[in-house]
Amino acid sequence: MNIEEKINADIKTAMLAKDAKKLEALRAIKSVILLLKTSPEGLTEDSVNKALQKEVKKRKETADIYVTQNRQDLVEVELSQAAVIEEYLPKQMSEEEVKAELTKIIATVGASGPGDMGKVMGAASKAFAGRADNKMVSALVKQLLG
Repeated sequence: MNIEEKINADIKTAMLAKDAKKLEALRAIKSVILLLKTSPEGLTEDSVNKALQKEVKKRKETADIYVTQNRQDLVEVELSQAAVIEEYLPKQMSEEEVKAELTKIIATVGASGPGDMGKVMGAASKAFAGRADNKMVSALVKQLLG
Protein backbone atom coordinates (compact mmCIF):
# COMPACT_ATOMS: atom_id res chain seq x y z
CA MET A 1 0.00 0.00 0.00
CA ASN A 2 1.57 3.27 -1.10
CA ILE A 3 1.22 6.55 0.79
CA GLU A 4 -1.68 7.81 -1.33
CA GLU A 5 -3.74 4.67 -0.73
CA LYS A 6 -2.90 4.77 2.98
CA ILE A 7 -4.01 8.41 3.27
CA ASN A 8 -7.26 7.70 1.41
CA ALA A 9 -8.02 4.77 3.71
CA ASP A 10 -7.21 6.88 6.79
CA ILE A 11 -9.45 9.69 5.51
CA LYS A 12 -12.30 7.22 5.20
CA THR A 13 -11.64 5.94 8.74
CA ALA A 14 -11.52 9.49 10.14
CA MET A 15 -14.79 10.33 8.40
CA LEU A 16 -16.51 7.28 9.88
CA ALA A 17 -15.10 8.13 13.33
CA LYS A 18 -16.21 11.77 12.88
CA ASP A 19 -12.70 12.92 13.87
CA ALA A 20 -12.71 16.42 12.36
CA LYS A 21 -9.22 17.43 13.55
CA LYS A 22 -7.52 14.37 12.10
CA LEU A 23 -9.59 14.62 8.93
CA GLU A 24 -8.43 18.19 8.35
CA ALA A 25 -4.77 17.17 8.65
CA LEU A 26 -5.25 14.13 6.40
CA ARG A 27 -6.90 16.28 3.75
CA ALA A 28 -3.90 18.63 3.90
CA ILE A 29 -1.61 15.62 3.30
CA LYS A 30 -3.79 14.50 0.39
CA SER A 31 -3.56 17.99 -1.09
CA VAL A 32 0.24 17.86 -0.90
CA ILE A 33 0.25 14.44 -2.57
CA LEU A 34 -2.01 15.64 -5.39
CA LEU A 35 0.30 18.62 -5.98
CA LEU A 36 3.32 16.31 -6.05
CA LYS A 37 1.66 14.05 -8.63
CA THR A 38 1.48 16.98 -11.05
CA SER A 39 4.94 18.36 -10.25
CA PRO A 40 7.99 17.65 -12.42
CA GLU A 41 9.72 15.58 -9.72
CA GLY A 42 6.68 13.33 -9.40
CA LEU A 43 5.36 11.29 -6.51
CA THR A 44 8.33 9.57 -4.91
CA GLU A 45 8.89 8.55 -1.31
CA ASP A 46 11.62 11.17 -0.98
CA SER A 47 9.48 13.98 -2.42
CA VAL A 48 6.56 13.04 -0.15
CA ASN A 49 8.82 13.02 2.92
CA LYS A 50 10.25 16.44 2.04
CA ALA A 51 6.80 17.90 1.45
CA LEU A 52 5.39 16.46 4.67
CA GLN A 53 8.36 17.77 6.66
CA LYS A 54 7.71 21.18 5.16
CA GLU A 55 4.06 20.97 6.23
CA VAL A 56 5.03 20.00 9.80
CA LYS A 57 7.55 22.84 9.94
CA LYS A 58 4.93 25.34 8.70
CA ARG A 59 2.47 24.26 11.36
CA LYS A 60 5.03 24.42 14.17
CA GLU A 61 6.17 27.88 13.09
CA THR A 62 2.55 29.02 12.91
CA ALA A 63 1.94 27.61 16.39
CA ASP A 64 4.94 29.60 17.67
CA ILE A 65 3.43 32.76 16.22
CA TYR A 66 0.10 32.00 17.86
CA VAL A 67 1.86 31.48 21.21
CA THR A 68 3.36 34.98 20.99
CA GLN A 69 -0.11 36.33 20.17
CA ASN A 70 -1.63 34.43 23.12
CA ARG A 71 -4.04 32.41 20.91
CA GLN A 72 -3.92 29.03 22.68
CA ASP A 73 -6.99 27.74 20.81
CA LEU A 74 -5.19 28.08 17.47
CA VAL A 75 -1.92 26.69 18.86
CA GLU A 76 -3.66 23.43 19.74
CA VAL A 77 -5.11 23.11 16.23
CA GLU A 78 -1.75 23.62 14.55
CA LEU A 79 0.12 21.25 16.88
CA SER A 80 -2.50 18.53 16.54
CA GLN A 81 -2.26 18.75 12.75
CA ALA A 82 1.54 18.61 12.95
CA ALA A 83 1.30 15.50 15.13
CA VAL A 84 -0.98 13.76 12.62
CA ILE A 85 1.33 14.62 9.70
CA GLU A 86 4.39 13.41 11.64
CA GLU A 87 2.80 9.95 11.86
CA TYR A 88 3.42 9.57 8.12
CA LEU A 89 7.09 10.58 8.28
CA PRO A 90 9.99 8.22 8.93
CA LYS A 91 11.06 7.92 12.57
CA GLN A 92 13.16 10.91 13.56
CA MET A 93 16.65 10.36 14.98
CA SER A 94 17.35 11.33 18.59
CA GLU A 95 19.84 14.03 19.49
CA GLU A 96 22.35 11.41 20.71
CA GLU A 97 22.11 9.45 17.44
CA VAL A 98 22.60 12.62 15.40
CA LYS A 99 25.59 13.64 17.53
CA ALA A 100 27.25 10.24 17.03
CA GLU A 101 26.73 10.39 13.27
CA LEU A 102 27.98 13.99 13.11
CA THR A 103 31.17 12.99 14.89
CA LYS A 104 31.78 10.40 12.15
CA ILE A 105 30.95 12.90 9.40
CA ILE A 106 33.31 15.51 10.88
CA ALA A 107 36.11 12.93 10.95
CA THR A 108 35.38 11.83 7.38
CA VAL A 109 35.25 15.38 6.00
CA GLY A 110 38.28 16.43 8.02
CA ALA A 111 36.64 19.49 9.53
CA SER A 112 38.60 21.26 12.23
CA GLY A 113 36.78 24.48 13.07
CA PRO A 114 33.73 26.68 12.53
CA GLY A 115 34.98 27.59 9.05
CA ASP A 116 34.31 24.03 7.89
CA MET A 117 30.64 24.12 8.89
CA GLY A 118 29.50 24.27 5.25
CA LYS A 119 31.32 21.06 4.36
CA VAL A 120 29.89 19.24 7.38
CA MET A 121 26.34 20.53 6.81
CA GLY A 122 26.44 19.46 3.15
CA ALA A 123 27.38 15.91 4.08
CA ALA A 124 25.02 15.89 7.08
CA SER A 125 21.98 17.07 5.11
CA LYS A 126 22.44 14.14 2.71
CA ALA A 127 23.04 11.66 5.53
CA PHE A 128 20.06 12.78 7.62
CA ALA A 129 17.62 13.49 4.79
CA GLY A 130 14.17 13.23 6.33
CA ARG A 131 15.40 11.65 9.56
CA ALA A 132 16.54 14.69 11.56
CA ASP A 133 15.56 18.33 11.97
CA ASN A 134 18.08 20.58 10.19
CA LYS A 135 17.89 23.20 12.98
CA MET A 136 19.02 20.60 15.51
CA VAL A 137 21.75 19.32 13.15
CA SER A 138 23.03 22.85 12.60
CA ALA A 139 23.13 23.58 16.33
CA LEU A 140 24.99 20.34 17.01
CA VAL A 141 27.51 21.02 14.22
CA LYS A 142 28.20 24.47 15.70
CA GLN A 143 28.64 22.90 19.13
CA LEU A 144 30.98 20.18 17.88
CA LEU A 145 33.09 22.48 15.69
CA GLY A 146 33.12 25.44 18.07
